[in-house]
Amino acid sequence: MATATPVEPDRLNNFLGRMLGDMGATLNAALVVVGDRLGLYKAMANAEPMDAATLARRTGTTERYVREWLAAQAASGYVTHDADTNLFRLEPEQAMVFADEGSPAFLAGFFEIAEAVFRAVPRVTDAFRSGRGVGWHEHHRCLFCGTERFFRTSYQHQLVSSWLPALDGVTEKLQSGARVADVGCGHGASTILMARAFPASRFFGFDYHSPSIEAAREAATAAGVADRVSFEVAAAKDFPANGYDLVTFFDCLHDMGDPAGAAAHVRSALAPDGTWMVVEPFAHDRLADNLNPVGRIYYAASTMICTPASLSQEVGLGLGAQAGELRLRQVIAQGGFTRFRRATETPFNLVLEARP
Repeated sequence: MATATPVEPDRLNNFLGRMLGDMGATLNAALVVVGDRLGLYKAMANAEPMDAATLARRTGTTERYVREWLAAQAASGYVTHDADTNLFRLEPEQAMVFADEGSPAFLAGFFEIAEAVFRAVPRVTDAFRSGRGVGWHEHHRCLFCGTERFFRTSYQHQLVSSWLPALDGVTEKLQSGARVADVGCGHGASTILMARAFPASRFFGFDYHSPSIEAAREAATAAGVADRVSFEVAAAKDFPANGYDLVTFFDCLHDMGDPAGAAAHVRSALAPDGTWMVVEPFAHDRLADNLNPVGRIYYAASTMICTPASLSQEVGLGLGAQAGELRLRQVIAQGGFTRFRRATETPFNLVLEARP
């Protein structure tokens, strides 16, 4: 019989201190969603310090609720409180995270993903027991909205300026006029950004989720690019193979049940000198090297969203969001690609280039 390891009081207290912080962060995640949806952060951005009554008046909300919300935000360090005046202020740095959707640090969309994760607990709990998957389409709609808003931040600030230029000769093709397939496009943020940057090219967005395709079509019209962008319902293994100069997969290959089959279809869909750009969550190849704050986020998302999505499909490979470059390389090679390299990276993304 194993001997119980004695509890060390200092280690216990340190762990409880960490848990206290996590408990506060967990509960306040819901308040970020509330503040985002009610426009509380936006009303405080670039404004003078204010009390709860002023913020409530400006947002059409009730002062008593706003007062409690502000207190919780101040305790979290999400807004600043002046003890002498009892006024609250959203500092410029805080506004970049919570109020400015064009900021490179905007994170409010992430908390909608967190809401979707909690809503999915019953389904995922059952999946743990049965081994069945949970498809993206089975999640609450806030997952789709939150994912688009969260990933759009990095796409806005890195896709055109650094990711595409890191690929061999791709920017030049896009400038002169290319055919591009954006697979797993969701609400079309990445597709529309590329279409706005390269008006001579033609873009085709594909996703198996029909409500997302409808949202993408509306977004393309609102952005004024509907003349050079089309969105259609199609999966990664059956989108039209029309000789694309570039095929893009943004943060979706690991969600697919048969990523090697998707890779083979991409191979058949490319022009002879075409390029496949695969953007995936940043990960090292060894688990031990991913036990860090970024890995903590991605492993949690992978457990609740990505791995269940893959297991809900045929093959059900279950790559997970922390597959790492080596495993991704193996899957892509199975699809018939012979040239593969890491084009660039960020602390949150691997940008991979594959060619036939």
